[in-house]
Amino acid sequence: MHIKTSFTITEITIGMTASYSQTISDADVKAFAGISGDHNPVHLSEEYAENSRFKNRIAHGLLTASFFSAIFGTKLPGEGCVYAGQNLQFKKPVYLGDTVVAKVTVIAIDVLKKRVTFETVCTVKNRVVTTGTAEIFIP
Repeated sequence: MHIKTSFTITEITIGMTASYSQTISDADVKAFAGISGDHNPVHLSEEYAENSRFKNRIAHGLLTASFFSAIFGTKLPGEGCVYAGQNLQFKKPVYLGDTVVAKVTVIAIDVLKKRVTFETVCTVKNRVVTTGTAEIFIP
């Protein structure tokens, strides 16, 4: 069975969805801190985080939002697509050990400009933690 790895602009329809899930680990948070340069102790220090409003270490918001990129580049629309824009709202913290489910849904298609707009949502235990919209250029 062949699994489709990309969609053309004419194959994409309103309502199409794709998802990706990952459990956030200490290694994920430390790697993201290294890549992004964001070494905020609320992400990296147990002691600091215990005294924060969150009471435990939390993942970087952009770490969870990066899962949208995984979906776009590998599932929908797939190979060759490029981000044109993204807006985000972080609704709730994501803690180490949480399993994040990222889901994208097609909400608009501009065939002439070869751009697709997606609703983007991350959940943990069916509770929304991140919302937004993304615009993706289709090759």
